[in-house]
Amino acid sequence: VQQVFKQLFYMINAVALNNLLLRKDVCSWSTGMQLRFNISQLEEWLRGKNLQQSGAAQTLEPLIQAAQLLQLKKKTSEDAEAICSLCTALTTQQIVKILNLYTPVNEFEERVTVAFIRDIQTHLQERNDPPQLLLDFKHTFPVLFPFNPSSITMDSIHLPAALNLEFLNKV
Repeated sequence: VQQVFKQLFYMINAVALNNLLLRKDVCSWSTGMQLRFNISQLEEWLRGKNLQQSGAAQTLEPLIQAAQLLQLKKKTSEDAEAICSLCTALTTQQIVKILNLYTPVNEFEERVTVAFIRDIQTHLQERNDPPQLLLDFKHTFPVLFPFNPSSITMDSIHLPAALNLEFLNKV
C-alpha cells in the first residue's frame, strides 16, 4: 500500500510540476498559495492514514518548492540567494523557467526582471543538474516485496503425487 501511494504521489507531483512549467497562466503568487494548500491537505491525509513513512510526501518536494518559489519575493540579490538555497529539488532550468513564466495577477505584483533571473543563474552555475526540464511522469519506482520467512520446514512438506514432481529429491 505504501509503495502504491508513493508512486501515485510521484505522478501527482510530475503532472502538476510539468503543467506549471508549460503554462504561463498558472505561474502566479495565487497559484503558489493554492498549490501549497492542496499539498498540505495531501500531507495531512497521509498522516491520517499513517502513511508518512511511505516516502510519498518526499516525492512532492519539487512541487512544494515550486509553490514556495511562486510565493517568494523576487527582487534583490538576497532574494536570489534565498531562492537558490530553498529550491534544491528543482533544477536550474526549472527555476529559471518558472521565473520567466511568472505572471503577476494584480497591480501589487511585478514581473521578474531579466537581471534577477541572471543573478539566479549566476548563483546556480556550480550545480550539476540534469539537462531535462520536465519530469518523467511515467517513471516507476521498483516494487519491493518484503521477505517473510515461513515457520514450516522443508522436510515437513508433502508433495502430492498429482503434481507429477517425482523428479524432485528431498536433500
